[in-house]
Amino acid sequence: MDLKIWTIWSFFCQVAVAVAVTSLVVAVTFLLKKKKNSKPSDDTPKSSESELSGAEQQQTSSAPSSSPVEYEVFLSFRGPDVRENFADFLHKFLVRYKIRTFLDDEELRKGEKIAPSLVKAIEESKVYIPVLSPNYARSKWCLQELAQMMKCCNQGNGHIMLPIFFMVEPRDVRRQDGPYKAAFQHHRKKYDAETIDEWKEALQEVGAMKGWHITESDGQGAIIDEVVAKVWSHLTQNYTLVTDELIGIDSHVEEVTNLLNLGCEGVKIIGIYGMGGIGKTTIAKAVYNKVQAQLDHYIFVEDVREILVGHDGAINLQSKIISGILRIDYKVKDASEGIRVIRERICKRRALIVLDDVDDRFEFDLILGKLDDFSSETRIIITTRNKRVLDVLQEFKLYEPGEMSPDHALQLFNKHAFGTDNPQEEEAILSEEFVKVATGLPLALKVVGSLLFRQDREFWQAKLIELKDLPPTKVQERLKISYNELSYNEKQIFLDIACSFIGENKVFPLYMWTDCKFYPESGIKTLVLRCLIKFNERNEFWMHDHVRDLGRAIIHEEDNQRPWKRSRICSNEDAFDMLEREEGSDLVEVLRVNMADENLQLTDQVFKKFSGLRYLEVQHGRLTGDFKGILPSIRWLRLHECSSIPIDLNLNKLVILDMHSCPVEDDWRGWGGIKVTCKLKAINLSFCGELTTAPNLSHCRSLEFIHFWTCWEMRGELHVGSFKNLKVLSLTMTKITKLNGDFARLKNLQEIVAGHLTQELEEVAALPPSLKQLALSSSRVPNLSELRDLEHLSFERCDQLEIPGDIWKLSKLTTLELWDSSFSNSGIIVSVFPSSLKSLLISGCEPLEKLPSLANLNNLKELRLMRVQVHEVQGLGDLRMLETLVISSGPNLGNLDGLENLLLLKTLKVENCCLLKELPSLSNLTKLQLLEISSCQLLSEIQGLGEPEECSLSSLYIIDCPSLANTGGLLQLARLRKLVLYAFETDGHHLSSREQFLDVSGLRDIEELLFFGYKQLTKVYGLEKLESLRSLSISDCTSVRELPDLSGLKNLKNLNIGGCKCIRKLPDLSTLRNLVELVVDECTQLSEVTILKRSESLRSLSMVDCSSIAQLPDLSGLMGEIKR
Repeated sequence: MDLKIWTIWSFFCQVAVAVAVTSLVVAVTFLLKKKKNSKPSDDTPKSSESELSGAEQQQTSSAPSSSPVEYEVFLSFRGPDVRENFADFLHKFLVRYKIRTFLDDEELRKGEKIAPSLVKAIEESKVYIPVLSPNYARSKWCLQELAQMMKCCNQGNGHIMLPIFFMVEPRDVRRQDGPYKAAFQHHRKKYDAETIDEWKEALQEVGAMKGWHITESDGQGAIIDEVVAKVWSHLTQNYTLVTDELIGIDSHVEEVTNLLNLGCEGVKIIGIYGMGGIGKTTIAKAVYNKVQAQLDHYIFVEDVREILVGHDGAINLQSKIISGILRIDYKVKDASEGIRVIRERICKRRALIVLDDVDDRFEFDLILGKLDDFSSETRIIITTRNKRVLDVLQEFKLYEPGEMSPDHALQLFNKHAFGTDNPQEEEAILSEEFVKVATGLPLALKVVGSLLFRQDREFWQAKLIELKDLPPTKVQERLKISYNELSYNEKQIFLDIACSFIGENKVFPLYMWTDCKFYPESGIKTLVLRCLIKFNERNEFWMHDHVRDLGRAIIHEEDNQRPWKRSRICSNEDAFDMLEREEGSDLVEVLRVNMADENLQLTDQVFKKFSGLRYLEVQHGRLTGDFKGILPSIRWLRLHECSSIPIDLNLNKLVILDMHSCPVEDDWRGWGGIKVTCKLKAINLSFCGELTTAPNLSHCRSLEFIHFWTCWEMRGELHVGSFKNLKVLSLTMTKITKLNGDFARLKNLQEIVAGHLTQELEEVAALPPSLKQLALSSSRVPNLSELRDLEHLSFERCDQLEIPGDIWKLSKLTTLELWDSSFSNSGIIVSVFPSSLKSLLISGCEPLEKLPSLANLNNLKELRLMRVQVHEVQGLGDLRMLETLVISSGPNLGNLDGLENLLLLKTLKVENCCLLKELPSLSNLTKLQLLEISSCQLLSEIQGLGEPEECSLSSLYIIDCPSLANTGGLLQLARLRKLVLYAFETDGHHLSSREQFLDVSGLRDIEELLFFGYKQLTKVYGLEKLESLRSLSISDCTSVRELPDLSGLKNLKNLNIGGCKCIRKLPDLSTLRNLVELVVDECTQLSEVTILKRSESLRSLSMVDCSSIAQLPDLSGLMGEIKR
C-alpha cells in the first residue's frame, strides 16, 4: 500500500475511534456542567487516557516528583478556526505519543496582556507549533503568543518553531496580506505602533520559515503524523544511555565501531556474544552513544529476552522498534503487520537498531522480515549469550569481548574490594587469587569484590575456598554467594527490588519497608556496597540483569508449579492467570498486574485469599465491591488509571495510598476507611480531576507526603496543621487559595511546591527552618530569615514582592528564580545575593532597574536575566565558575563589562539589547560552545573568537544585528557545526560591498548552514567542500543568481533557496541520494526543477510562487509523500 494512503488510512481509523469516544464524553460532560453549573478549565475529557502527558505517564512508575511540570510543546491557535478539528486532533496525537503539550486555556486569557503563566509555559517549552489560520491575526492573544515564541526562538536554548499554515498562504502571513491585512487594520485602532510592529515582525519571521501548508485538498492525517515525527525527532536528539564502569572498554568500543563500517555499504549486523556479565551491554551502550549522531534514526531496545516472554512477545518487540524509529506510539496487531510496516517504513532509513540480550526465542525473519530489505546504510547490533542466535543470519560479523585482561580485572576488583587501585602488597597477593577464580567476568569481579570490602582476612580466605569449589560457568551460583551473606531483612528488600521496584524511585518503598521493620536505610546501603543494586541519576533502583534473574529465580524456586504459593508474583502473565482463576494464598506479599489489554473485573472476592499481601499494584483495572475487612496486611495500595475503584476501604496498616488518574470524587466512600488509617505516610492523588475540594485527612497525623499535582478542579482551603511529620506538599496546577495551619510547627517540612496556581494564594505565615524547597505563585513572600536549610526558592506572579535584606544569610540556597513579579522596594530586589547560589534566574520582573553586585557569587554556574530593565550587570567579571549566561530583552543594558573573565563559559546568549554597541573580547573564552547574538541593533563587532584551533565554538547564531560589520570573518571557525546568519529586510540589513561574495570553505565541520535576508549577497564560494553538511538554507537572498556544484555533498538532507528571486537554474541534484527536502518557494525566475528517479529519499518538494515554471517535474517512483 502506498505510504501516504496507509498513513491517511491509519489516521482516519484512529480519528473514528476518537470521534466516537469524544461524542460520548462530550454528552456526559454537558450533563455534568449543567448539574454543577461550572466550567472546566479545559474542553478535553479529563479522564481520557490519551490526555496524559509524558510526565504524567512517568509518574505511574515512580514516586511522584515535587517539581513543577515543564512542557515540551506549546500549541498556539485561533480556537474558532481549528479547535474542533485539526488542533484538537494534533493535540491529542502529541499527548498520546507521550509529548507534554501545553494547550492554552481560555480562562488564562484575560485583560490586554498575555498572562504570566502563558509566558512561563512558552519559555519552558522546547517546540512551538503556531497553527496560522485565516483568523489567527484577529486575536491579540495569538499575536502576543507568537511574538513571545519568536523571542524565545531567537534566544536559542534549543527552541524551534514548526509553523502550520492552515488554509492560508505563507506569503500572506509574511506580508500581512489577505485576511491578515484586514486584521491589522482593526488592530491599529486599538494598539500603539510599537506593538503593531512587534506583531508584524513576528509574522514576517514565521512566514519565512519552512513548515506545513494545509489546503482543502490535503490529507490532514498524514501531515499530523509528519508534525509529530518532527517534534519527536527534535526532543530525542542527542539522547545518550547511561553506561556502567568503563574500565578496559575503549579497545572493545573501537573494534565494534570499526566493524560497523559506517558510511560504507556492506555488513548490516554486528553480533556481540559472550556469557552473561562479560560486559556486552556496556560495550553496546558505549558504541550506541558514540555513533548515533552519524545516523538519522536510532533505538536501543533493552532486555529483548524479557520482551519476548509470553504469546505477544514478538509483536511487543515490533511495536517498540517501530515506535522508536518512527517516533510515534505504534501498536502492532499481529506479526505480519509488524513485518509489513518495518519493510515499508523502516527498511530504507539510515538507522541504528540495537537489540540487547537476545535469546533463541528471537527469529529475525519472523520479527524484522528479510535482511535484504534493509538499506545498506542500516546497522543492527545484537547482543546475546547464545551464539546460535547469530549463526542463522547472513551478512553479519561477530565480536566476542572475551575475559578482561588480568590487569584490568585486577584494577576492577581492587576498586570494589579496597576502594583503590593500589592495595598493600600482602592484600594484592590475595586479590590476584580472587581474580583468577572470577575468570575475568566484570560482574562477578564487582559483586565478589564488594562482598569482601572491609572484611577480615579469615572471611576472605573462607570465601576464596567457596568460590574455588564452584564450576567456572555457574555465574548465578557465584553471585548467590553474596546473596547468602545478606541478613533476612536485606534479602526481603533485595527480592522486592528484583521483582517489582527496578526503575522505581526509592522514596515510597522506604516507607513500606520501614513499616515492615526491614530497616531499609542500612539494608540498602549494604546492597549498594555489595554491587547488587545501584541508583541512577533520578534516584531510581537499578539492577544488572544477572542479579535480577538471580532474585527472580530464588522467588520461583519457592514453588515451581504454583505461583500463588510464592512470596512475590513477578510475571504479569502469572498474576493475571491467578486472578482470573481466583487463586491465591496468604503467602503472597507482593502482587502487581497491568490489565490494559484485558477485560477482567476484579471484585472483592478475588482478593479475600490474599491476607498476607503488603504491596498491591493494579494498572488500568476495574475494581468493584466492598473491600472493607479485605487486605488486612496491605502497606502500599497503588491504583493507576483504573476505570473504577473500590467503594469502601478499611486498611488499618496502609502506609502509601497512590491513586494516580483514578475517578476519585469528593463523596467517595473510601474516605471513611482512609481517615482511620493512622499509619498513612504518603498520599498521591495527582490527576484526579474530579476532586473539587481537598480531602479531610486530619486524622492521618503520620502523613509525610501530600501530592495533589494537577488536581485542576481542587479549590478552597487545605488544612495541614495536624501533619506534624509532613515533608513534601505539592499543589501545582490546583485552585487552592489558602493553606491553614501553623507551618512553623511542621519541623520536618522540606518542600512546598505551589506553582502555576490559577487562583491567588493567601500569604503563608511563618515557615519551619527545615524547609529546603519553596515555590509559590500569586502569593506574598513569607518570612525567609529562619530558613537556613533552603536550597531552592522560586516566586511566580507575586505582586509587590519584598525579599528580606538578610537573604544573604541563607548559606545553602543554590537556586533562586523570580518570574513575572513586581517589587515593593522601588524596583530593587535585595542588597546582596547569597554567595552559595549556583543558578539565578530573573524573568519579567518590573520595575527592575538595578541589580545588586554579583561579585560575591563565586559558585554561580548559570545566570539568566530575561525581560528586565537593568542598566548594567555589576560584578559580572567575578563570576569565575559561570558556564551559562543568557541576557534577553534588556533594552537599557549598554555593556557587559567583565565578560572576558568568564573562562569556563560554555553558553552565551545576548538578545534584544538595543543599547549594546560592543562586546568585550571573547578570545579568553576557549570553552565557549554556543554563541547567540540576536536583535542587538547597535552591536558593530564581535572580537576575539580566536584562531580556529583554539576556539571550541560549535554553534553560532547572528540574528538581526544590522550594525555588525565583517560577518565574513566568522567563516573561518573550523570547528563550527551550525552557523545561522539572519537579517530582516525591514531593518535595511545589508552586507558591505566587500562581503557580497562569501567563502565558506573554512567551515570544514559544518553540518547546518543558514543565510537569510542578505539582499546584496550574490555568491557563496566553497560549498562543494563541506562534506559534513546536512542542511543548507540560502533564503531571501534576492541577489544570488546561481548555486555552485553540490554533487560532493553526500550527506545533504535539506536544501532551501526560497525567496532567491534571481536564481534561474538549479545545479545537478541527482547525486544527492540523501536529499529529503527541497524548498524553492518564490524563486520567480526559476524555470525548471529536474528531479531524477535516483532521488529516492526525497519526501518534500515545495514550489510555492514559482511563476516561471511551466511544468511540474516528474515525481513518479519517488519514495514518501511529496508536497507540491
